[in-house]
Amino acid sequence: MTLELRNLRKSYREPGGRSVPVLNISEFRMGDGEQVALIGESGGGKTTLLNIIAGITTPDAGDVQIGGVNVGQLPEAIRDRFRADRIGYVFQTFHLLPAFTALENVLLGMSFSGKKVDRQRATQLLERVGLGHRLTHRPGQLSVGEQQRVSVARALANSPVLLLADEPTANVDPANQQLVLDLLRDSCREHQVSLLLVTHSLDVSRQFDRVERLADFNRREALA
Repeated sequence: MTLELRNLRKSYREPGGRSVPVLNISEFRMGDGEQVALIGESGGGKTTLLNIIAGITTPDAGDVQIGGVNVGQLPEAIRDRFRADRIGYVFQTFHLLPAFTALENVLLGMSFSGKKVDRQRATQLLERVGLGHRLTHRPGQLSVGEQQRVSVARALANSPVLLLADEPTANVDPANQQLVLDLLRDSCREHQVSLLLVTHSLDVSRQFDRVERLADFNRREALA
């Protein structure tokens, strides 16, 4: 899977009507199976960028190509299915459904794709992130770090070709930070999944061969 961004632009409008530029990226590329740590300041557009790559948010202009597919040109329903089938996303705010157990949240993520809902795989993924004893617990019964680990398991459930991770270790206790990071990196390496991980942690970024700073290729001031 190759990820390519070309002439990507995104702005938001403030209540007074002023346009605020967020992203202005002429080019960015990741190769098959590559793992990249992306560093940027708070409010610098990192989460917006991940949401655009995932097809959750649409850019004002430009192309996002994943494996040769221009995600922005897909109709919304097909784009949603493409994301479920081919992209894993570890959200910073988890997005777990409160009425469902940890296992059910992972199984629900599987159901959105065209792939088989595999209860055994979902259970194994939760066991790998140290939650084998918490399968039947709902998010409100889990710590913040445990909820993050459920979101990691869910992101890996459909064997994606691209994994996006938004500060995946930020809310995990120190004892489990390396566990979560190793699970993400090892799973991606094993299955040749490309990994784009946003982090503020230098300890995390040092473990990547390729580290990019968003400010180095995001020229948003040119849009102001």
